Amino acid sequence: MTSPVVFDGHNDTLLRLHMDGRDTAFDAFLAGAAPGHIDLAKAKAGNLRGGLFAMFPPSPRGGLDFSRMPAGGYEMPLPAPLERTVAEAATISMTSILFRLERASEGRLQVCRSVADIRSAMNAGAMAAVMHIEGAEAIDADLKMLDVLFAAGLRSIGMVWSRNNIFAHGVPMRFPSSPDIGEGLTEAGERLVARCNELGILLDLSHLNEKGFWDVARLSDAPLVATHSNVHAICPVSRNLTDRQIAAIAESKGLVGLNFATAFLREDGGMDADTGLDVMIRHLDGLVERLGEDGVALGSDFDGAVIPAPIGDASGLPKLFEAMERHGYGQALIDKIAHENWLNLLERTWKLLKG
Repeated sequence: MTSPVVFDGHNDTLLRLHMDGRDTAFDAFLAGAAPGHIDLAKAKAGNLRGGLFAMFPPSPRGGLDFSRMPAGGYEMPLPAPLERTVAEAATISMTSILFRLERASEGRLQVCRSVADIRSAMNAGAMAAVMHIEGAEAIDADLKMLDVLFAAGLRSIGMVWSRNNIFAHGVPMRFPSSPDIGEGLTEAGERLVARCNELGILLDLSHLNEKGFWDVARLSDAPLVATHSNVHAICPVSRNLTDRQIAAIAESKGLVGLNFATAFLREDGGMDADTGLDVMIRHLDGLVERLGEDGVALGSDFDGAVIPAPIGDASGLPKLFEAMERHGYGQALIDKIAHENWLNLLERTWKLLKG
């Protein structure tokens, strides 16, 4: 088969570069020698031509310890809330990294602010990078920083990572577990939803607890979107979506991006690279069954999780599509899941940004 063009709903590449902090890591991304899941060469090999580039302000002690997510069960407490000054500094750093990559890439990576920009970059063979926040701690309760980031190009926000903040409550990494943990949106969170609707900014429901999910569903006039989440009925981890949540996303004509993180794929909940593509296909089948062919896409979590060894990194994306074809997915459906559904969803959500 011809490997399709891919637009991916979530990566943590900017976080990886921010945490490394060395010019050599920056140069390696451009040269195609980076140790992570994505660099320009790996992306080209996998036909990864665009995606939401997350700016995630890490907790002071760093990221998750994946060794604490074994098969069978675990319960990791929520990290402490993050101070806004710390989150703001990290978010500005990652924004700067993205703009520096754009300048240094000589057209091979382009920051996109509309679907027209994305299509133009893809048609030129460039990586179409969309600014996304994962955890809105850098934004103040009066939403002044939101206006600044929107002007810079921010087009998508996950209100929380798995950490509470002034807007909402996240879910801890817990298996097995319902996502019904903690309270819903705060008053500031409700104002953030309204302002994002006004600007046309996508609201990402991944990492949000169930009460917060239903608050957004009640308040938002945009399609509901979980950029990188899977089916709770298959893998009952707190981060995945229940059938009732998926039904609400379907009713809104929204979208779910398949998360490649093995702890959110496997029935035993383990963060283990020894995971077959058949497990990913099972979640895709479940999402298509519940959402229809227009509501399913990809949200890899590249550079932010342990992914199945058969894929390895962005260059291995064609192996997933080959598995989908062997399973009976036609080229039209594969193209929808690979990029068309994302672009359609963004066109409907970025209502003020059509170009």
